[in-house]
Amino acid sequence: MNLGDILTSAQIVPELASKDRWGAIEELVDLLVGAGKVQSKDRDAVVAAVRKREQSMSTGIGFGIGIPHASTDLVPELTAAFGRSRTGVEFDALDRQPVHLVTLLLVPQGQFQKHLNTLGGIAKVQRKGEFLAALDQATSADAILKVIGEHSILR
Repeated sequence: MNLGDILTSAQIVPELASKDRWGAIEELVDLLVGAGKVQSKDRDAVVAAVRKREQSMSTGIGFGIGIPHASTDLVPELTAAFGRSRTGVEFDALDRQPVHLVTLLLVPQGQFQKHLNTLGGIAKVQRKGEFLAALDQATSADAILKVIGEHSILR
């Protein structure tokens, strides 16, 4: 599976407005609501599920990468949103550095193995120099989606 297969340009923010992780999470959940991937009535519950997971330990894994995620019965399939921040988002990351790439991942309840495989695949791809260089040149959601599709095979 390719990360680009679960994203559309409507699920990508080329420049996050938020400067902290809580704002970035809400911004990305709102994006999913707007894209029809999360029902508007479920917005607050989805934010709460991601927030609960995030409070147990930051998903800012270092290297400028944040992967906030949650398992929830409020999505029927693996769902993601992606945001880039050139200035960085304060994410309480493990390396204490700002996060520049935020991938919000929502996994249907009970799909634990898919959850783990997807998280690992995202982290691996987003650390590659050629991916980061191509992403840096992308100026629109469509261009970012193309870069993601070309560089991120998930297994």
